[in-house]
Amino acid sequence: MDKLDTIFSCPFCNHGTDVECRIYTKNLIGETSCRICQESFSSVITSLTEPINIYSEWIDECERVNNHEEEEEEDVDQDDGYVPKKRVSTAE
Repeated sequence: MDKLDTIFSCPFCNHGTDVECRIYTKNLIGETSCRICQESFSSVITSLTEPINIYSEWIDECERVNNHEEEEEEDVDQDDGYVPKKRVSTAE
């Protein structure tokens, strides 16, 4: 069986082989980071997690954030620039 990749291209700076994934099984954390632009991502892992899984989660999270920002921009356009403010409680 072929071994899966552990080095990938960065979704932020697009450098081809500068994203490295690391798995810390003792802490159940997987991390991926770019050596060029220093962007990084971490997630909780299981014993079956491979570096490609962590990288894929990072890409999925990037897409989720980008789609959310696009939806917010569409809401602003539809409401003529009015964006309702969220209430934040200061009581502890």
